[in-house]
Amino acid sequence: MTIIDRPETQSTDEIVDELHTWLEENWDPDLSVAVWWERLGTSGWAAPTLATNAYGRGVSRADGVRIQSEIASFGALGAPGGLGLLLAAPTIAKHGTQEQIDTMLRDIVTGQRAWCQLFSEPGAGSDLAGLTTKAMQDGDEWIVNGQKVWTSLGQIADLGMLIARTAPDAPKHAGISYFGIEMNQPGVELRPLKEMTGHAMFNEVFLTDARVANSSMIGDRNNGWAVTNSTLAFERAGLGSGGSGAGGMSASPGQIAGDLDKRVGDLAPGRSETSKGSAASKSRKRDSAAKTLISFATSNGTINDLTIRQDLARLHTMGEVGRFNAERMKAARGVGRDIAGMANISKLAMSEMVRLQRDLGLRIVGAQGMLHAYDAEQKAVNDEATGNPFLSFVTGTALYAQAPPIYGGTDQIQRNIIGERVLGLPKEPGDDRSVPFSSLPKNA
Repeated sequence: MTIIDRPETQSTDEIVDELHTWLEENWDPDLSVAVWWERLGTSGWAAPTLATNAYGRGVSRADGVRIQSEIASFGALGAPGGLGLLLAAPTIAKHGTQEQIDTMLRDIVTGQRAWCQLFSEPGAGSDLAGLTTKAMQDGDEWIVNGQKVWTSLGQIADLGMLIARTAPDAPKHAGISYFGIEMNQPGVELRPLKEMTGHAMFNEVFLTDARVANSSMIGDRNNGWAVTNSTLAFERAGLGSGGSGAGGMSASPGQIAGDLDKRVGDLAPGRSETSKGSAASKSRKRDSAAKTLISFATSNGTINDLTIRQDLARLHTMGEVGRFNAERMKAARGVGRDIAGMANISKLAMSEMVRLQRDLGLRIVGAQGMLHAYDAEQKAVNDEATGNPFLSFVTGTALYAQAPPIYGGTDQIQRNIIGERVLGLPKEPGDDRSVPFSSLPKNA
């Protein structure tokens, strides 16, 4: 693999200058997506916050976000997104062997394989350690049986982050192992779960004598709970307010999505006149939800409602607090420190912001908020009838707002973690950490 040596004193501007030089030499819109992602991933620019031995450049999270933004403004296609880059890659970099980094992680940063998350179960959501999916060893493989649910984008995933019980007679948290399991095999069945938004991003997954190689176990046997907590921390940090990266995906990674053979220039955003690190580029940000809602309220006169104006200011303030918290984390990590519980605080703040966006949006659009378009044809009808092409943004947010306080760990779980691990408050009484899981009542 390619090892990138980065000077410890390299500044953000020097990193950006190096990136622009590399882009000028390597970007070619006539390449296929696969060839471009191979260049981007093996050079360290796809996942720059990872360590240099893990196809990264060891930069800070803030510099990583800046790099994504600069690639987009240059007009090149950004890194292969999805749960592989967000969750699996940093987990493998932290807990995997170098062989797993050189194979599994390489396939993530180069977009060759897409990942999904096989964590939650019908009886193990907030109490994730209560999972009952079992993996029994059979020579160099494990045979897996069980059911998972709320599996995002499982329909286009090549691999899944699977946690399964490998020692049922061990205490609840001690008998779990973490695997990277092939999704496209006999014994893995996906069924889509249609949401009230009209989409079906989530799936339930049934595992019946599915197989996973022992070499695909990430971390030590029966130590999967520690690996799982790392994945959850990466998830909460990625979902939290102030922690989002630049831009969305216009191409999907993996063998199933069908984008790897496409011409990369057809999927790239197009070059911005403000690229190459100009002052305008450095200050450019995507419009926030607060700014979007302010525009709505201004156009229909509801901006004159004092309570709406007050809540718009509150939404803007929450976004700024999230941004400042991200800067605090950057400063802390710059001197080798951390801020305990920040990922959980950010996740809680994001949930609160989405709820506020929901309520504000519906108050601003009024009775039109009862009209939701579930497809492009319905949207066209609504747009013509209401004269408001942004109505679907408001109604879509309103329907979706119930999800963020649940996925990635419920708000209640986040508060428990902050209370117990950050504030040092006593844990809930119980003996689930000493009694064998097989002896515990179901979901105890």
